[in-house]
Amino acid sequence: MNIRYRVDLSEAERVELEALLRGGRHAARKLKRAQILLAADAGVPDETMAESLGVGGSTVYRTKRRFVEGNLEKALSEEPRPGAKRKLTGQEEALLVATACSRPPEGRARWTIELLAGEMVRLTEHDSVSRETVRRRLAENELKPWRKDMWCIPQVDGEFVARMEDVLDLYAEKPDPKRPVVCFDESPTQLIGEVRRPIPAKAGQLERYDFEYKRNGTVNLFIFLNVHRPWRKVKVTDSRAAVDFAACMRELADVHFPKAQRIRVVLDNLSTHSAGALYQAFPPAEARRILRRIEFHYVPKHASWLNMVEIEIGVLRSQCLDRRIECKQRLVSEVAAWERQRNASRARIKWMFTTEKARAKMGRAYPSRSSVKES
Repeated sequence: MNIRYRVDLSEAERVELEALLRGGRHAARKLKRAQILLAADAGVPDETMAESLGVGGSTVYRTKRRFVEGNLEKALSEEPRPGAKRKLTGQEEALLVATACSRPPEGRARWTIELLAGEMVRLTEHDSVSRETVRRRLAENELKPWRKDMWCIPQVDGEFVARMEDVLDLYAEKPDPKRPVVCFDESPTQLIGEVRRPIPAKAGQLERYDFEYKRNGTVNLFIFLNVHRPWRKVKVTDSRAAVDFAACMRELADVHFPKAQRIRVVLDNLSTHSAGALYQAFPPAEARRILRRIEFHYVPKHASWLNMVEIEIGVLRSQCLDRRIECKQRLVSEVAAWERQRNASRARIKWMFTTEKARAKMGRAYPSRSSVKES
């Protein structure tokens, strides 16, 4: 067979193609072309190449031709493809984007693709605009007007910055057994039972369970996480009242860290998370005894992501709680097993956000000093 286009790669081109195949994210078609060029350079016949790479003979032919007639970049890139002319002009696409970002029509909660298509017919001279045209133009601009996210927008003021840097400085400290840093939070959990017995998995068949379930109430999880060593503790309770929080603080001081001089606790701003909770639960002398050894450090409001234990709760939910657990007794057993395994594996959370990074990345959000007029 006569080979019309012969691929002879230089050493630099060969190194570039091998690096392309080794790492990074690239389109599958681009990787196939790189494999074709390397195989052609090694003298692999076109038929063998097409069969082993799972491509057509025309793909092999075009890739070699584009390399010989052009260069490596041309051979790896996409050829321009003929297609229909865009229905919307650049000005009309800008109008579509502006419309999608505006308030929806009266009586409608949000824009839909159909509503936007009709609006474009009304605002332009087109007799019709297809649903697919609107969808593609919105996708190009990463717009989904029928969706929205609910989230807390924090006010970054002096109080926010002070609390954030206080917590970040605690995380950055060297480990001190006499002054441990413990992150604390709580998470409600539903007890969900099966209405019908699931069918176990077997060869060729997935486990099957009924979509219907029954709720058996809720319990609460209190989670402790030592910032500087691989230790966490999960306590299951029936409620999360102030007295439950107080009991956790006493256990933290007397059971988990009896030899510590001062326990720094990082926690959120829930109303029960206060020194007053201990006075509600214990006699004044007992409450004062515990509080002498505990120091509260609160994360800023609407910034629970600064509490390292939030990450640990996510791990707990994905590894242990992502299933139906019908009763408190079983939940306690399963959570305890997860806790033992995770502590035994010495799992740690690698916290990367520091005070220096906060100042560099959030510098514009930091409150500016008010100018003082000279008298």
